[in-house]
Amino acid sequence: MTRLAWDSIGARLYETGVDRGVLYPSVGAGVVWNGLISVNENSSGGSSKPYYIDGFKYQNVPDPEEFEADIVAYTYPDEFEVCSGLTPIGGGLSIGQQRRSSFGLCYRTKIGNDTHGNDHGHKIHLVYNALASPSAKNYNTISDDPDLITFNWNLTTRPILVTGHKATSYFCMDTTKMTPPLLASIEEILYGTSSTAPSLPTPAELVAMFIGWPELYVIDNGNGTFTVSGPDDIVRLLDARRFQFSGDTVFNNGDGTFEISSSD
Repeated sequence: MTRLAWDSIGARLYETGVDRGVLYPSVGAGVVWNGLISVNENSSGGSSKPYYIDGFKYQNVPDPEEFEADIVAYTYPDEFEVCSGLTPIGGGLSIGQQRRSSFGLCYRTKIGNDTHGNDHGHKIHLVYNALASPSAKNYNTISDDPDLITFNWNLTTRPILVTGHKATSYFCMDTTKMTPPLLASIEEILYGTSSTAPSLPTPAELVAMFIGWPELYVIDNGNGTFTVSGPDDIVRLLDARRFQFSGDTVFNNGDGTFEISSSD
């Protein structure tokens, strides 16, 4: 057993910022969302309903929980207009108060720590089946000290069935727990490549990518050295000169040497 230790090197984690917003319209490829200021995640439901027998509480049953969010941005992609009730007619003319289209959303938040600052890692957030409800827009006269207009929307979502789990409309990926090849594969889908358009994988496709994916990668550099990569709980920095590797593919030979293997 290992005694608990507080404030170890690299263990002082925090989260900050939001970037790399991507809108996935119901029709067409994903597009960049520039000008994203904040995404405030909320949830509705989830409260517990108690049940009593003979005056004693014997069970708490939580209500279904639904993902909601508030988005604040300086601007938005043209493809988002149909999501907020504006339908383009042509020549720059759009008609308002129309049926709002559902969409998907992707954005990143940063993970920082005491050794890497804000560059320790990221969380990639995926939102499915979202509907946007626009908030009031305030247009003021231009003065010597003008303020930029911000746009605000409240998002509600419709959950999707996920085999073996409750229905959901929200996923979160922690890049500090992912191998570089897995992260690269995910980003190629979400952000696109030179030959493929950005897209939002279905929940089933997303789960299938993570199940059974190797946790540890060993690369032979061809010069007598090797590069080992993996998530933070597998490859961990102990101090400035020492690393710790742990996992099912790390073996102690008992003679002061170790064997580290990968699927490659």
